[in-house]
Amino acid sequence: MAKFVVEFEYNVDRAGREPLHRAHTDYLRTLTDSGVLLLAGPLQDTNGGLLVYEAEDRERLQDILAAEPYVQGGIVCHVRVRQWAPGKGTWITAAPQPSAA
Repeated sequence: MAKFVVEFEYNVDRAGREPLHRAHTDYLRTLTDSGVLLLAGPLQDTNGGLLVYEAEDRERLQDILAAEPYVQGGIVCHVRVRQWAPGKGTWITAAPQPSAA
């Protein structure tokens, strides 16, 4: 499974996102529950958000992003996707290690 860091830039402010916010959070909750969304949250220094996904490949990620209510609603004006291979840090060392069979 590949990990992807995705940055959304919005073309409306927080109030402008409000009509789609419930659908957005419900969608993210579904992705979290299925293990696809690892982290998500608003960026504090810009009008956007940062999300970390785990998906089979870039094509599957594109399907996931296309179904995002903010994307479908036209309020995401820019998406930046980067494949990521985390290897160091406290989150890595805290992750459960596979057991030897």
